[in-house]
Amino acid sequence: MKMFSSGRIGELELKNRVIVAPNGIRGEADADGTLSDRAIARYTAYARGGAGLITVGHLHVENKVEDHLNGVWSNKPRIDGEVYKLKWEMLTNAVHDYGAKVSANLSAGFGRMAYPDTVNTNPVLAPSEVPCYWNPAITARAMTKEEIRSIVQAMGTAAARLRSVGVDAVELHACAGHLIDQFLSEPWNHRTDEYGGSTENRLRFLLEILSDIKNKAGADFPVIVRMSLKNYVPGGRDLEESLEMVRILEKSGVDAIHATAGTYEYRRFANPSTYRPVGEPARFAEMIKPEVSIPVIAFGKLYDPAVGERLLQEGKADFIALARPWLADQDWAEKARTGRWEDIRPCIGCHEGCLVRSLENKYVSCALNPTSGMERELTLEQARDVKKILVIGGGPGGMEVSRVAALRGHTVTLVEKSGELGGSFLAAAKPDFKADLRNFIDYEKRQVAKLPVRVRLNTEATAELVEKMAPDAVVMATGAVPVVPQKLPGVENACTAVEVLNGQKECAGSSAVVIGGGTVGCETAAWLAESMEDVTVVEMRPELLADLNVFNRKQLIELMEERRIKTMTDTTVTEIKKDGVVVRTASGEEKTLKADNVLLAVGMRPADELRCELAGKDVQLYSIGSCVRPGIVMGAIWDAYRLGRML
Repeated sequence: MKMFSSGRIGELELKNRVIVAPNGIRGEADADGTLSDRAIARYTAYARGGAGLITVGHLHVENKVEDHLNGVWSNKPRIDGEVYKLKWEMLTNAVHDYGAKVSANLSAGFGRMAYPDTVNTNPVLAPSEVPCYWNPAITARAMTKEEIRSIVQAMGTAAARLRSVGVDAVELHACAGHLIDQFLSEPWNHRTDEYGGSTENRLRFLLEILSDIKNKAGADFPVIVRMSLKNYVPGGRDLEESLEMVRILEKSGVDAIHATAGTYEYRRFANPSTYRPVGEPARFAEMIKPEVSIPVIAFGKLYDPAVGERLLQEGKADFIALARPWLADQDWAEKARTGRWEDIRPCIGCHEGCLVRSLENKYVSCALNPTSGMERELTLEQARDVKKILVIGGGPGGMEVSRVAALRGHTVTLVEKSGELGGSFLAAAKPDFKADLRNFIDYEKRQVAKLPVRVRLNTEATAELVEKMAPDAVVMATGAVPVVPQKLPGVENACTAVEVLNGQKECAGSSAVVIGGGTVGCETAAWLAESMEDVTVVEMRPELLADLNVFNRKQLIELMEERRIKTMTDTTVTEIKKDGVVVRTASGEEKTLKADNVLLAVGMRPADELRCELAGKDVQLYSIGSCVRPGIVMGAIWDAYRLGRML
């Protein structure tokens, strides 16, 4: 595979072409800003897992112009003093032991992206006076030339400090709408001095940073620029101008370009979700490749090794960079190299364990892999006392607890009442845009099949069956079932979205009303719109998708708009008829919506009847996932792994 041939970035030789892109170091600093043992363990795991270059960051390099010592970013490692070098040297030594190299992603700051309620930057600073992203009511103050020079010098000093402890390269964070990207982009840079106006002037801040790094860290010290080629904001930088900038950067000494796109305003490429195709953002690397002779790094939902290998074979990129796939599986590269592609735990683009936790000021992890960020604490050991364990329910949680318990040496029987493993994920993965979830179901099935887990399909678990099997422990993983509001007039004229997705009920005709604008309702509507001309979502709350995180919400709404789905919020369904529904709007107006099909997506309730029945019996009983509290898959997987580890 070309992926595992050696490659060069400037003077740096890498053993392969697989790069760990920045995937956050939130929660990986001690109280004084020293790099934590947690961070060292995580990045060392990537090196052990076969990565060629591991990018740590993004790191802020100073705390005077923009204060990062207070609030949401205060638990990130620092590099603005000599005292922090010790742990960075420990990190580089550990990574180098496995033949991997280390790059630090350096950020000049947030600028208008700063968290004004938690970061003590009174006022927020940016290239120009522009509204802040998180709170447009706050206007950023234009930076002075002295402040610009201060950041430039801090970037160079940080790079030199990092090189002195063995860091092999730096990557400049010129993307996602952060400060360097703001200088590059006319919507946020209205300056009339030498840092604004023309393309060359808007590049000046970045070029001065590059020059200072080369002067202080050495002309041979590799500098990569991670750059958004298109902002996707009104008046933002287009591809033609970005290509001109890339050519200038190459002439100025940049050693590689890491191609990305988008901003916080437009996350489709910056943070591609489960709703976006595999490898979609990588096309931006292909656009750059003919324009420069320096290496180009492709990025964006490349968890499938076949996609990355094809990019390299076709000459569309020189390296591939993955961020969240490493959180999902720390051994991604080694499994790809040895042909164990089916054993790679796939990222599902949910953002729950990574970016959502980051916003919550928690250490970055993965919804499907609780060992991510807990590499030392959540290792598996052989069980001292082998137990006979009965797992009831073959959904994600049931499969995961069975997998972990079997790895520890327990005798495991998994009972599933249907004819297929997968549980509620089978319905969730039905739409065409949910292939990521289907991949994860298949992964879990394969892992269970490779282990001595006895799987009994088409078996209804009862108290009598439990008593007959006499297990040492019973794990309830029965999931949740759709809520059906029995008091709603005409509810018998509707079916649930889950029934339709599972193929238990069919939809006919050209129109549908989906009652409920949460994730299940909106995803079902987007799926129905593939074959129906008229699909409407009715939601009683003021907004759609209140149960979905901010990273994925915008992308699902965008998909719904593309498929021309009508939406009604602040609207209550008062009656379901055979040919539609009667609704009442927030103003009290009553309307009748005609439809060939009416689907219910108003929530889920625990399928806990057997759990309640067994609770009074002499059995060691555990419950995980949605049969306790319906929610996202992260809850079920984390419950399952931790329980399986402790049984």
